[in-house]
Amino acid sequence: MRRLLTSSLVIACGFVAGLRAQAQGPQTFPLYSGPAPGAQGTETSGANNGPGDVPTITVWLAPKEKANGAAVVICPGGGYGALAIDHEGKQVAEWINSIGVAGIMLKYRLGPKYKHPIMLQDAQRALRMVRAKAGEWGLDTKRVGLLGFSAGGHLASTAGTHFDAGKADAEDPIDRQSCRPDFLVLGYPVVALATDYAHGGSRNNLLGPNPDPSVLAGLSNETQVTKDTPPTFLVHTNEDTGVMAENSLLFVLALRRAGVPVELHLFEKGRHGLGLGTGLPERNIPPDDAFKAWPKLCETWMKGRGILAR
Repeated sequence: MRRLLTSSLVIACGFVAGLRAQAQGPQTFPLYSGPAPGAQGTETSGANNGPGDVPTITVWLAPKEKANGAAVVICPGGGYGALAIDHEGKQVAEWINSIGVAGIMLKYRLGPKYKHPIMLQDAQRALRMVRAKAGEWGLDTKRVGLLGFSAGGHLASTAGTHFDAGKADAEDPIDRQSCRPDFLVLGYPVVALATDYAHGGSRNNLLGPNPDPSVLAGLSNETQVTKDTPPTFLVHTNEDTGVMAENSLLFVLALRRAGVPVELHLFEKGRHGLGLGTGLPERNIPPDDAFKAWPKLCETWMKGRGILAR
């Protein structure tokens, strides 16, 4: 009886903490309690919306009347040299909240100051941290996804093909958690880094101008898919000249060969970097009536996979 009461108290305290965080609005947390691995300084902010030397997550918990326990770590794009935190971060978290999911925006370290594997380590740490905080934030550790746009899509697809179950004997309890995302959502992602379809700017910021061929090949993520790669939803446009649609198409073919559930929406028109498709007034980009349909399509996909079950 005492054990039952203790367990109930822990659950109740986690629920109350989650409600308190909801009431306070979004909160930002450093990924590491001390200096981040590989840190080259202590700056807490950098150019182009970057985190400097201190990667963070900003947590938007879903409203309590909608919350279903799922969570999505969001990786904004920006060619690994910037972060589009407004239309590929904050707005996405708000949409995710509207369907009952916690939105957790990752500010990962950027090139040219930082290089691979730093960005991947930050994404993996974010996934582990969300699982470690699941009780406190009212989340389900088995419904933690990863969403990324453009270069953030490359980071998400890298984390979705390079993961581990955690270290059971790690001194840091966060490092005991798995860093495998339970599902992926990729928006006009960079994927095929070692092909003619690669986005050169992202590749250079991630690896430098003369990358080791074996490292480059290992980060061309269409070659890294296995049966254990998470179910994936992708959206791209045929007109995208910034990141060619072949990046998504090659990833889809690899997922199909591996027997991984996948859904792709390739819109005929639309430029690169549309985010939710609702328009970017500050960049004089009007709403895209076709592309802005994808969030609802993604919601339907998530419902079908049981991700939004309460």
